[in-house]
Amino acid sequence: MYSSSEGLSSLPEAAELARRLSANTQGETLFDIASRGRYATDASIYQIMPVGVFVPRTAQDIGIAIDIARDLKIPLLPRGGGTSQCGQTTGAALVIDTSKHYRRVLAFDRDAMTVQVEPGIVLDHLNAYLKPHGLWYPVDVSTSAQATLGGMAGNNSCGSRSIAYGNMVHNVLAAEAWLSDGSNVRFGRVDQLGAKEAAIADFVRDLAASQRDEIDLRWPKVMRRVGGYNLDIFRPQSERPYTSDGSVNLAHLLIGAEGTLGFTRTLTLKLAPLPGHKVLGVVNYPSFHAAMDSAQHIVKLGPSAVELVDRTMIELSRANPAFRPTIDAALIGEPQAILLVEFSGGDKAVLLKQLKQLVELMGELKLPGSVVEMRDEAPQKALWEVRKAGLNIMMSLKGDGKPVSFIEDCAVPLEHLAEYTDALTEVFRRHGSKGTWYAHASVGTLHVRPILDMRQGGPGGGAHKMRSIAEEASALVRKFKGAYSGEHGDGLCRGEWIAWQFGPRINEAFRAIKQHLDPINLMNPGKIIDPPKMDDASLFRYAPGYKTIALKPVFDWSAWNVQNDPATETTTAPGTGGDASGGFAKAVEMCNNNGHCRKFDAGTMCPSYRVTRDEQHLTRGRANTLRLALSNQLGEQGFTSDAVRDAMDLCVGCKGCKRDCPTGIDMAKMKLEFTAHDKARHGHTLKDRLIAHLPAYARLASAAPWLFNLRETLPGAKRLAERWLGLSAQRSLPRFRRDTFRRVAPHIGLATRADVLKADKPVVLFVDTFNGSFESENATAAVRVLQAAGYTVHAASRPGAALCCGRTYLAAGMPEQAKANARELLKALLPFAQRGIAVVGLEPSCLLTMRDEMLVMGLGDDAKTLADQALLLEEFLAREAKAGRFAPRFKPAAQAMRVHGHCHQKAFGAIQPVLDVLKLIPGAQPTLIESSCCGMAGSFGYEASHHEVSMQMAELSLLPAVREAPDAIIVADGTSCRHQIADGAQREALHVARVLADHLG
Repeated sequence: MYSSSEGLSSLPEAAELARRLSANTQGETLFDIASRGRYATDASIYQIMPVGVFVPRTAQDIGIAIDIARDLKIPLLPRGGGTSQCGQTTGAALVIDTSKHYRRVLAFDRDAMTVQVEPGIVLDHLNAYLKPHGLWYPVDVSTSAQATLGGMAGNNSCGSRSIAYGNMVHNVLAAEAWLSDGSNVRFGRVDQLGAKEAAIADFVRDLAASQRDEIDLRWPKVMRRVGGYNLDIFRPQSERPYTSDGSVNLAHLLIGAEGTLGFTRTLTLKLAPLPGHKVLGVVNYPSFHAAMDSAQHIVKLGPSAVELVDRTMIELSRANPAFRPTIDAALIGEPQAILLVEFSGGDKAVLLKQLKQLVELMGELKLPGSVVEMRDEAPQKALWEVRKAGLNIMMSLKGDGKPVSFIEDCAVPLEHLAEYTDALTEVFRRHGSKGTWYAHASVGTLHVRPILDMRQGGPGGGAHKMRSIAEEASALVRKFKGAYSGEHGDGLCRGEWIAWQFGPRINEAFRAIKQHLDPINLMNPGKIIDPPKMDDASLFRYAPGYKTIALKPVFDWSAWNVQNDPATETTTAPGTGGDASGGFAKAVEMCNNNGHCRKFDAGTMCPSYRVTRDEQHLTRGRANTLRLALSNQLGEQGFTSDAVRDAMDLCVGCKGCKRDCPTGIDMAKMKLEFTAHDKARHGHTLKDRLIAHLPAYARLASAAPWLFNLRETLPGAKRLAERWLGLSAQRSLPRFRRDTFRRVAPHIGLATRADVLKADKPVVLFVDTFNGSFESENATAAVRVLQAAGYTVHAASRPGAALCCGRTYLAAGMPEQAKANARELLKALLPFAQRGIAVVGLEPSCLLTMRDEMLVMGLGDDAKTLADQALLLEEFLAREAKAGRFAPRFKPAAQAMRVHGHCHQKAFGAIQPVLDVLKLIPGAQPTLIESSCCGMAGSFGYEASHHEVSMQMAELSLLPAVREAPDAIIVADGTSCRHQIADGAQREALHVARVLADHLG
């Protein structure tokens, strides 16, 4: 078997593996360097290049792959979401990704409350399937939106509510798996096994009997113990038995085995009724110690969860615009820690009584007035979402020092929790670091990551400190009779501690189990049995000596080009981090592979992944591709290679990641940076130039619109345009018109520059190219609405030409032209902004450019002054209405209203204002269409190469929702969004300005 990743893909065996997989299966075979690189990492600190990647479509594909790999003696590595914290899903093996296709529900029994699934199904998807039946799978891990059931089984996952429902192992009834010899075995209750499975059970039973005394002596007695193999199924040691009736289930041997014993084919799971009601008490503490000390008392009240959020996570959450309102609502003053205490059940009156008891308990503990009571579902759900993002929020610290996962899941008895955390904090302090904490306080499991710089070698480097801290932490775990591995498994960072935890005799028993089920060491070698040292620098993603290429970025990324102090978490000044790419590489490296971008249930990101389910087209996949290129791991062409271009191709620039990514990855801006370099090297196409210069020739086109609209009217023109320009013949284009806003402006009572500067209620309207040239009725409607409320409206302009934000130039990879436009825009608008006059825009992508890209174009503090006054129309109106300054007379609404949010509106939190201003119309009850990107994304949806993907994005939720509301007014502020709705659903969508204007009394 191979033990090193050096040159594996070029070995004859690897080439033969790829050939045979392609010839004999229906799956996808990915052996190129970029694909392998994207699968070389998980959410741990490690990186090991796999032999190749196989994405099976069927069970037969997996069985064939196992046979081929066994024949060629190439190891296998099962993978789901790739979110392992400890390196379980990295290895020099054939990675088999089950998450794309192998994810069906196979059988469901409502009465028995059981379900059988394929391992690639995501927990949230399963629970969405079960919800209409009043059931759920209650192992609610924080990564529920991306964690697959197979991965959860491999790690013996736990979740926030394990105090009520137990770990993964307590909720698995049966498992089918392929062994390395190709046989398919079904593990379940030992009294119901077949002959082969019964022989395995007898072997394990005999091992347990021979190690009886060692098991009694060395096995941790806490529920949160997930290290090694579950040899104790025949002699249970946990405070929570494996089964409720005392039976033995051989499937539990596979749970927590990290894919080292077999490859899971199916899982049969035990379900639970959905709690009818939940209430939440958020306890605010003046000290971290007080929070830890009180947990042992709180659990006596019978909560379903008790979760810690420390001060560091509070502050990092408040720094994320998506999370700040939620976390602020949970705080009283400036607490050093909070505990989320949940009570759930069928009788809300009982839960409210428990919540009252919590308040009384805090009074008895000399903390009166410390509880924020959340009785309604919406605020509870929002706060749990922040809590679930906790580990990833912690990784948003800028600089090379990062919170490192290696001792984060130690579990100790609750009565020792406060003493243990105090002692561990002192360990960190001695080593010049500080831990970021949050915990499953109900079960004594702590998520704690000391901040270390793994790129520094030598005695003071990250690896050396990691070893020292681990040794001292292990001594504390032994002192308090806990488990070194309490939740996230062993993998590469805790594998070597298995022998320390269980002793040499039990460790040899584990080896015997591995040898019995996988004698050829085919299944995920190097995990649990014979693992490497945790601090083997050759396995690190960022090893000492890690370097990036020199690059002169077109944008200012200096905010990421910093270093940090591990003890205080303070960062140096922007631009002082020593990054050869000016901070761009460090911004890319903020991705820690947490996989939050794999979610499907809500939010915007990542629309292309939602369609393709390909790692390549995922925010994480793109970030990894960029990182590999910037660190010179993708060959000579590197940053502007075909591999990077292919990965960035389907990024629609939605900015969903800017808002939703816990570590702040802004892939939209990264794509603009890449595109500028790529076009500088390879040149611009005719299509690029046509799109980029649209604002420049739009005015000319309005003089002879029939000429510029020939593509829409001349037979055969659409096909020619597709052939010559790459614009899809299936897509209509915006129609040029004579009655542009510039031509109608003199007739609608607009104020002069001088008038607006001295007005009592001034506002400056920025009319972008799209609303000015193609949909001028939106701009005139905005003027009507503002004037009806008494505002003095001035339309900003410059002599001889319209103002433009430069967005089309940015998208086409022409940053200098974009900056020139931005400077003109700033010159025209700055005098108003300096006077505190709002600059109001209609098109989200254009107006919000002032609050985003213009801030990193080297325009100085003036750009920030403009950004502070730049508002979308709905933002301005909502603000003014709240202040009592906007109150025109509206006619009652006669139709329902469905609102689709532009991606950039969502990214900047500007959707709620749309709903708020529509509610000013009497009787209006606007509802938001829960959708991701519409699929147009500027020119993306017009391009022939992207048309199919564009329509698939739209069909995920937007277009079906529009069709389901035939009598509703469809509101969409994005010009591209309206175009997509017109093309895909044959419905006219209206800008909010038109809706408001149509309802003026």
